[in-house]
Amino acid sequence: MKKMLPLIALLAVVASPSLRADEAPIAIAIHGGAGTIEKSKMTPEREKAYRGKLGEALDTGYAVLEKGGASTDAVIAAIRVLESSPLFNAGRGAVYTYEGRHELDASIMDGETRQAGAVAGVRRIESPIALARMVMEKSPFVMLSGEGAETFARSQGMPLVDNALFDTEHRLKQLQKAKEKLERESREGGNHQAAVEALPTPYRMGTVGAVALDKRGNIAAGTSTGGMTAKRYGRIGDSPVIGSGTFADNNSCAVSATGHGEYFIRYTVAADICARVRYRGETLAEAAGEVINQVLLPAGGTGGVIALDPAGNIAMPFNTRGMYRASRSSVQPAEIAIFKEE
Repeated sequence: MKKMLPLIALLAVVASPSLRADEAPIAIAIHGGAGTIEKSKMTPEREKAYRGKLGEALDTGYAVLEKGGASTDAVIAAIRVLESSPLFNAGRGAVYTYEGRHELDASIMDGETRQAGAVAGVRRIESPIALARMVMEKSPFVMLSGEGAETFARSQGMPLVDNALFDTEHRLKQLQKAKEKLERESREGGNHQAAVEALPTPYRMGTVGAVALDKRGNIAAGTSTGGMTAKRYGRIGDSPVIGSGTFADNNSCAVSATGHGEYFIRYTVAADICARVRYRGETLAEAAGEVINQVLLPAGGTGGVIALDPAGNIAMPFNTRGMYRASRSSVQPAEIAIFKEE
């Protein structure tokens, strides 16, 4: 009976005739990836840059909500700020594939309608999250990939860009180091999969995402990524997979994930968290924490999530040394954090 109280309280708030629209809770949370992020290895200047860009994305998304905008609009606005920054593995900061290109993935889901859109393996789309929304709203499909997704983008008036737009020097150096390690493993008789698993965490992870709650009580989630350094064969992770990297349902919660995508896909992390909230009556914090730390980690999966429910509760658990993250709501001031101890 105790675990039903949050739902009962939420229903009472929604049903209250004295509640004005401008009193309805609003909230947003964002992430910029999880992994081995240690304060001792980050310069004060770089830490300031990360916090500044997280704050910009947070404020941009929250401003949409304050003006009465939809949760999907807030999610898109926040993610586009992160996609435009070379600090994060999405858009202009995307990692390189083994062949030296960039292949981008993204997805978005509307918690009110459970409509969703996703793109995978696109190379000439400046904002993958914007195209994911276009797929959701202007096509009968959920996921489009590669050249087909780009053809659809062009049919909708979205311009294509040169893949070199996403080039950055520090990502190129990551690729070179990763290829050296992969080729060394190959010469020593190892297989590609084992070599990839042995790459340092920053080479295998990196995503941006947002979840939001608007004044109408609707939630949404979105995720965007450049994938895994030195990935091959058209590999696609969890970010564009609805239920794994992104999920939203007004009956439970909204989730955006970041981490080693193969594990998030196998354990349908985002949908599992929301199912625990809806069907087991767990609080958002209980459900998210249990999946990340008690289900995913023992299996070898590393990463984290940002999660939000229709009451405005926020949870941001992760099982790595750090996660770029920030949150703000109508009852909670902005919080920006990077390291585990924060």
